[in-house]
Amino acid sequence: MRTRFTDLFGVEHPVVQGGMQWVGRAPLVAAVANAGGLGFITALTQPTPDELRAEIRRCRELTDKPFGVNLTILPAITPPPYAEYRQAIIDEGVPFVETAGSNPTEHLRHFHAHGIKVIHKCTSVRHGVKAQSLGVDALSIDGFECAGHPGEDDVPGLILLPAAADALDIPFIASGGFADGRGLVAALALGAEGINMGTRFMATVESGIHRNVKERLVEAGERDTQLIFRQLRNTARVADNAVSREVVAKLNEGAKFEDIKHLVAGVRGVKVYETGDVDHGIWSAGMVQGLIRDIPTCEELITRIVRDAEEIITDRLAAAVGTPAAVAGS
Repeated sequence: MRTRFTDLFGVEHPVVQGGMQWVGRAPLVAAVANAGGLGFITALTQPTPDELRAEIRRCRELTDKPFGVNLTILPAITPPPYAEYRQAIIDEGVPFVETAGSNPTEHLRHFHAHGIKVIHKCTSVRHGVKAQSLGVDALSIDGFECAGHPGEDDVPGLILLPAAADALDIPFIASGGFADGRGLVAALALGAEGINMGTRFMATVESGIHRNVKERLVEAGERDTQLIFRQLRNTARVADNAVSREVVAKLNEGAKFEDIKHLVAGVRGVKVYETGDVDHGIWSAGMVQGLIRDIPTCEELITRIVRDAEEIITDRLAAAVGTPAAVAGS
């Protein structure tokens, strides 16, 4: 299955595993790469730039296929040493970077100077157009369904993706709500060049999170998420659990960030992935968990997605328009 995205990034399948805090580590990324997709190590999961260098090298020991690094740029009282993480990516010869969060201009010029292609994540058409004007190589357009930060516009993929296709010239992949071949076909039909999955890749054999979390994703339905920080204009979609419900209730009652800071601390979230206690803290999950039915290997998952997508295109959709191939096969 060939698209502008696969041609630009030199991968076999238009399936991407984007950056995920505490989840995007070498074994998962390498498994995606070996299966013909494009995986991204999450830079800030690594405590220091030197540890990111080690994780990149660890990934290279597990695959000879191309992979990338996600660098999420967010405002903070004490920001991470972004320039040092950036330099680690450059020094290690990583060919692709996925940026997210704030404007990537400062990092973009450094990456491009070293021949590194940049995908920038956006949750609106206007931000995608701006990123295109800055010179990014491709975009990931995230609909309201996505885990993590869906923005504040609340536009779902069915509208956002074709609107983006009308406004953009560079390739983009669709993110938020994708788990199977049906989603890949829909994304292509709506104008995207592939799909970016996070929650679906969490529930794979090679994902390094606790089995309890993976099983929770299989059990959960599409309604089992919470939108937190709405009142703070920093909306995040997370798994529905005791903590996220408490956060929503407190903010609805007028609480300030300082009042809930202890509930949403990252140290509590990472413990969920380590211990399997799904009510210990806040952890990201998209509405697509309602479509997750099993915990396959990355190879099994990507092969199934591409196979099912090809069958939908060449069989069911071809039959719908009465193409000669469909008639001959009937």
